[in-house]
Amino acid sequence: MPVGPARSPAPVDQPSSGDPSSPAGRPTVLLTSAIHPQWTAELAGHCEVVLAPDAAPATLRRLIGPAQGLIVRNALPADLFEHAPRLRAVVRHGVGLDMIPVEAASARGIAVANLPGSNTTAVVEYCVAAMLHLRRDLAGIDARLRGAGWSAARPLADSGAELAQGVIGVVGVGAIGSRLAQVAAGLGMRVIGLTRRPASLPAGVVAVDKPTLFAQADVVVLCCPLNDQTRGLVDAATVGAMKPGALLINVSRGPVIDTAAVLEALRQGRLGGAALDVHDHQPLAGTEAVFDCPRLLLTPHIAGVTATSLQAMSRGAVQTLLALLGGERPPNVVNPEVFARQG
Repeated sequence: MPVGPARSPAPVDQPSSGDPSSPAGRPTVLLTSAIHPQWTAELAGHCEVVLAPDAAPATLRRLIGPAQGLIVRNALPADLFEHAPRLRAVVRHGVGLDMIPVEAASARGIAVANLPGSNTTAVVEYCVAAMLHLRRDLAGIDARLRGAGWSAARPLADSGAELAQGVIGVVGVGAIGSRLAQVAAGLGMRVIGLTRRPASLPAGVVAVDKPTLFAQADVVVLCCPLNDQTRGLVDAATVGAMKPGALLINVSRGPVIDTAAVLEALRQGRLGGAALDVHDHQPLAGTEAVFDCPRLLLTPHIAGVTATSLQAMSRGAVQTLLALLGGERPPNVVNPEVFARQG
């Protein structure tokens, strides 16, 4: 899709031109956070774009009224659509739908779409980077070398471990899990997977049950969606059953794990390390217990965010939203039953 003329998002206190009475008749689109500038410009070539100054529930409720389209990068309040009489289409700038009250949207005939596969490579590369970070401690070696010299840093390498010949357990073998399995196998790891649909597992991934996966895996990667079945999936008993020295990487959602149990296992040295990109409550305030825990890599929900993936997600979000506003029915709509209501 060609890039339209550059336009700045409308001032948030003047979101008037998107309602049907506007002389231009252009739809208004609300962004909960900024998207890639190139695709903001493309969107602005077709719509009046309003960028929320923050993602506080009160702010989103105040700005959603005139909007016919919404691009989502932040959690929406559960009642947002009650304040959105003109809203026709919502697009998740990414994959996870837990940020959007989809049932509420469907009840009002609002189409909701996401972008499967748009950040798969970024998340998989994050997982590999986290595994290497935790197994080889290159950052720690670098810091010791700079601060204490060659002789002090060199012995730190002796406790590093290779990924090859180890077992990786992938929980949630969808687009991300399948690609991670392929990469891990290329690194010489044996791959086992936990999924509701064992028959769908790619070649080379052995289906196992939950107890087997957590007992056998040297590295467990959580890349499942958050739902009633996965909330609290990794509880204290599950953490206690993991192999001594195993790694746990969570790129799913914070509530999939019992954070306190993971932290206790790290403090006691029962786990070799953990990487948490998602957390029970986001953003982190800086006072949480995770900040005072050894062998723990913390990141601010950025596993799927790179310059490359940001552009891909923005492109997909804008193209999907424009298609929906133009009366099309893209295949990535997650509640296609609303089209019957829209006529």
